[in-house]
Amino acid sequence: MKVDGKPYRTVWLKAGDERVVQVINQIKLPHVFETQDVRCVEDMCRAIRDMTVRGAGLIGACAGFGMYLAALEAPDASFDLAMEKAGAALRATRPTASNLAWAVDRMLKAIAVGLSPAQQRVLAKAAALRIADEDVQHCRRIGEHGLTVIAELARSKRDAPVNILTHCNAGWLAFVDIGSATAPIYAAHDVGIPVHVWVDETRPRNQGASLTAWELGQHGVPHTLISDNAGGHLMQHGLVDMVITGSDRVTRNGDVANKIGTYLKALAARDNGIPFYVALPSSTFDFSLRDGVTNIPIEERDAAEVRFVSGKTTGGAMESVQICPDSTGARNWGFDVTPARLVSKLICERGLCDANEAAILALFPEQR
Repeated sequence: MKVDGKPYRTVWLKAGDERVVQVINQIKLPHVFETQDVRCVEDMCRAIRDMTVRGAGLIGACAGFGMYLAALEAPDASFDLAMEKAGAALRATRPTASNLAWAVDRMLKAIAVGLSPAQQRVLAKAAALRIADEDVQHCRRIGEHGLTVIAELARSKRDAPVNILTHCNAGWLAFVDIGSATAPIYAAHDVGIPVHVWVDETRPRNQGASLTAWELGQHGVPHTLISDNAGGHLMQHGLVDMVITGSDRVTRNGDVANKIGTYLKALAARDNGIPFYVALPSSTFDFSLRDGVTNIPIEERDAAEVRFVSGKTTGGAMESVQICPDSTGARNWGFDVTPARLVSKLICERGLCDANEAAILALFPEQR
């Protein structure tokens, strides 16, 4: 995608020094656009943990590049052990999204065929680049498949804008490029289908307000920021035609883990007869699990994210302010699980399918 007209991915090897990985610092957005150098696997773990980089696809790609950085610094004499330790450190950063562990496992498998540490380092670089490129390809296909859904709605509305509600950020900032939930939106906008996006603010880190709204604006997509609790009201009054979200992990039976609050949007959509779509690349599926509510690990983050909010003052300064009494504690679950029965369709790079095991495995027969 483009920032002020210049194309960017969210993670890449630094031009002129491919021993350094560069990322967009998402903590500074939307007020400051800044790139950051990542020079070692410890730096990458920190970037993932503190959400300098975030989003299922992106942290998977960053894990791939983190393993490449680990390969560059691993001693020849204990190369395999160092790589296993690096993989364990990356896996431990964030537990809910399946893409991260998937990428680590893929990197370890890719370098295992190398006959020497020198050859394994070459293989690590190639594998990390391949993971990133595939992420972009898969998001582009998600956009193509999801475009058919939006186009059908547009025909039924006789060219009035299709109103789409989304939650959190599953855009190009959450992937290497294009995004999952935003991919169909961008595809529709680019072919001239009128769309309008209701952007949930997405407390407590406000990824909708700070990230989704920013990137939609960069792409020229009409959008309106709303409070997290406004979605049901909009649905009741016919102001939402479809809901589309991303996901951090989807079980083989179609249960969906996504940013906290997604479950409530799915319930409101079902009550109002509005289709609820989930967009994801295949790396987000966890075919080892069937019961998402019971088995998907839900990350609980620092309570300070709930007790404080950060933003730009009217004077232009960036500040963090406390919004609750000094004595009030908080809990901060990062994700919830939407049961498959509330999902209208899944949209992945292989096509659309119902959210049930038979339909998912029809698209992924190798997982039977």
